[in-house]
Amino acid sequence: MSQNPNGKVWIASEEEIQDSTFRGKGDANHFWASKGPILEDYLEKGRTINSARYSDFLANNLKPAFRTKRRGLLSKKVLLLHDNARPHTASQTVETINHLGFEVLEHPAYSPDLTPSDYHLFGPLKNALRGRRFSTDKEVREAVHKLLRDQPKTFFFEGIRKLVDRWTKCIEKEGDYVEKLRTCSGLHLCK
Repeated sequence: MSQNPNGKVWIASEEEIQDSTFRGKGDANHFWASKGPILEDYLEKGRTINSARYSDFLANNLKPAFRTKRRGLLSKKVLLLHDNARPHTASQTVETINHLGFEVLEHPAYSPDLTPSDYHLFGPLKNALRGRRFSTDKEVREAVHKLLRDQPKTFFFEGIRKLVDRWTKCIEKEGDYVEKLRTCSGLHLCK
C-alpha cells in the first residue's frame, strides 16, 4: 500500500456509471490499491445504487475483501477515495464509513484528473477490450477480471503514486489544478 505521511493507506474506489466500459451492461465498482485489485462488483441491470445498498456493500463486501486480500490492512487507517455521488455522501453512508473505521479522502466535484480509475485504470481496460464482442454480461465481467488480475503489480502502484502527485499539484494551485484531458469515446483520459 502507498502510505501518506500520516501513516494512512490510500485506497482508490470509483463508481463508474456514466462513462465506463460497462455502459448498458450494468454498473461497476472497482476497489483497488497500490498492490492491486481488492474487489470488483457489478450491479444488476435495472438496479440503482443508493445509500442503503452502498452502505451494505461497504460493510458486507468490501470489509471482508480487505480481510481476505489485504491481511493487516484493517488494523491501519483505510483512506477511501470515491466521488461525491449522493450514495457516497448520504448520512447513512457516512455513518457506515465511520463505524467501519474508514476515512474518506475528500474529492472535489467533477475532478476526473484526481480519480485514479479515470486517469489510470479505465483507459488501459478500454484499449484491451476494444473490438472484442461479448455475448453475456458474465463474459464482460470475466474479461475485466482477467485483465485486472494480469496487470503487473507496478501498474496499480503507479496509479496511486500519480494520485499523490496530482493532489500535491492541486494543493499547490489552491484547488485550481486541472490536468489537460482528451476525450476518447466519452471516456476521459489524461495526456
